[in-house]
Amino acid sequence: MAPNDIAASPNILPGVTTPDGRTIGDIILNVEDVSLAFGGVKALSSVSFNVFEGEVRAIIGPNGAGKSSMLNCINGFYKPTEGTITFKGESHAAMQTYEAANQGIARTFQNIALFRGMTTLDNIMTGRNLQMKTNFIMQALYYGPALKEELENREVVERVIDFLEIQSIRKTVVGRLPYGLQKRVELARALASEPDMLLLDEPMAGMNHEEKEDMCRYILDVNDEFGTTIVLIEHDMSVVMDISDRVVVLDYGQKIADGTPDEVRGNQRVIDAYLGVQHD
Repeated sequence: MAPNDIAASPNILPGVTTPDGRTIGDIILNVEDVSLAFGGVKALSSVSFNVFEGEVRAIIGPNGAGKSSMLNCINGFYKPTEGTITFKGESHAAMQTYEAANQGIARTFQNIALFRGMTTLDNIMTGRNLQMKTNFIMQALYYGPALKEELENREVVERVIDFLEIQSIRKTVVGRLPYGLQKRVELARALASEPDMLLLDEPMAGMNHEEKEDMCRYILDVNDEFGTTIVLIEHDMSVVMDISDRVVVLDYGQKIADGTPDEVRGNQRVIDAYLGVQHD
C-alpha cells in the first residue's frame, strides 16, 4: 500500500462504535482532487480526503503545507481552482462563507477574530446572527416574534457558556481576558451557531500546558456530547495523536499520508517532512 493511500482502519468506519463509545456516521465531507492556485503558485495540488460524521479529523503538515488554505476552501473563503468539495451530499465548492455557515459549517481562526471591545456574552451572541430571522425594526423594539427569537437565542448561548465553563467572564470585555480564555470564547461563538461540522485552525496555538489540556477536553466533549464533527489543524503532535480518529498529512500542498494516528506516526514520508526544513 502506498504511503499516500492508507485506508481507514476497521475501527474508523461508518456505523462502528469506537472504544470510547462514539458512533461513526456516514461521510459528511468529501474533498476530491482539490487544487488551489494563486497566480502561478499552487497552494494545493489534487488533494482528496473525506470526513465521517461524528469524527475528529486532523490536518497536519509543516508550515506552508496548505492546511489553512484547505480550511479556507471548505468554509467558502477560497474557491478551489479545480476539484469538488461535497458537504452533506451537496456540492459547495462555489459557496460563499455565509452560505457554508448556513449549511452548518463553523470555524475558529489561528489568529483570534473576536470583537475585543465587546463582552464575552455579546461576542458569543454574534454566533447566532444566522438564526435571527425577524426584521431590524422588530429587533430594535424587542417586540413580538423578535422577543421570542431573542429569548431562544439567549438560551442557546447560555447553554454554551455553561458547557465551556465561562460563566464568570460572561460580562467581561474580551480584550481584558487572558489569551487562553479568549480562545475558549472564540470556540463558544462558533458553537453558538449549532454547527454540524466545526473547523478549528490551531486551537492550541500560544497556550500553556494546562490551557491545552482544558481545550482538548472541551473539543472532545463537544464531539461527544453535541455530536459535532471536528476538523482541526494543529502543530502539537501529542494533541493530534491523542484526540484524532484519523489524520491527513499535507506537504507543499500535496497529500502525503492519510490514516489513523498510529499509521501516520510511523509513515516515513511524514517523518521526513517534519524533520526537514520548514517551508517559507
